[in-house]
Amino acid sequence: MYCKNCGNNIDDNTVICPKCGVATGKSTIADQNKTNTLAIVGFVLSFLVAIAGLICSVIARKQIRESGEKGMGLATAGMIISIISLVLEFISIIIYIVTFAALIA
Repeated sequence: MYCKNCGNNIDDNTVICPKCGVATGKSTIADQNKTNTLAIVGFVLSFLVAIAGLICSVIARKQIRESGEKGMGLATAGMIISIISLVLEFISIIIYIVTFAALIA
């Protein structure tokens, strides 16, 4: 394999080019054992601010697919909880509007 930065021939399992020090894009075992931070943030935010939790969880799932980190379940749960919260908020707003309109009429 060749380094994308300097073009030197390097071993296929190399994570960082020994010539120029640039990452080759290969993930290490340490990367695969850590939980994606954005998945945790997305899960927590899904309870507090649903739209922010949804955005963070979607981004976290994409990062996890690319990096091989842990946390896919957290990101998925964050997405589901956020979507349910948004739907319930939307329904409650509609009920509020309909009730208020009925009181005025």
